[in-house]
Amino acid sequence: MSVFEIVFSPTGGTRKVSGLVAGALDNNTVTVDLTDSGLDLSAVSMTEDDVAVISVPAYAGRIPAVVADRLGMVRGNGARAVLVCVYGNRAFEDTLVELEDVAKRAGFRVVAAVSAIAEHSVARQFAAGRPDAQDAAQLAEFAQQIQQKLLAEDASEPSIPGNRPYKQAGGRRMAPEATEECVSCSACAAACPVCAIDKGDPKRAADEACISCMRCIAVCPRGARKLDPNKLSAVSQMLSKACVVRKECELFI
Repeated sequence: MSVFEIVFSPTGGTRKVSGLVAGALDNNTVTVDLTDSGLDLSAVSMTEDDVAVISVPAYAGRIPAVVADRLGMVRGNGARAVLVCVYGNRAFEDTLVELEDVAKRAGFRVVAAVSAIAEHSVARQFAAGRPDAQDAAQLAEFAQQIQQKLLAEDASEPSIPGNRPYKQAGGRRMAPEATEECVSCSACAAACPVCAIDKGDPKRAADEACISCMRCIAVCPRGARKLDPNKLSAVSQMLSKACVVRKECELFI
């Protein structure tokens, strides 16, 4: 049995959570990075003896569209899947049920699902420092329960919360812009999961292609990509009530 960690984590929060779950199942995981636009995902193939921890962030209560496209290229071949959705302490809404449907279409058998919290990728004051020690302890306990189910060869499907049809995709699109500190190193362009930034002139970006994942901000070595402060303030104010109370990780098994 091999454990695959299939993850889309533009700013690193989802990867932290995914690592805590997958690492507790097996110390030697095979990582498949869905943010890598150049990766040949059709070459990723599993067997029914394998386990895949499939981890994605919630974007306004849905999975990012690019994740659905890329995960659909992977050949699950009956491998067991543990679904993980990570959100910034507001709500994950239909993210897990949508991920369940996409995973099944790719040939996976869903045996468990986890929702967890990480620092909000846009308004970073919300869920700052998460996943924290309390989250890590919860996720380790979840992984132990999942491991027991796997060892028992229990193939029952979990009851996953969410709605079908899913909520309308959307949310406020926010495309970061280059500031005067930009030296055109193109680190952002190389890392953008949807190739929205011009590699020849990284100060130019196709706003309509941007998925507001904030990866360009996360990877810029000079901190030279930022959001419009007025838009950021408006989003922070909108989220303030929904994010003020600490949400906890949940296991669906």
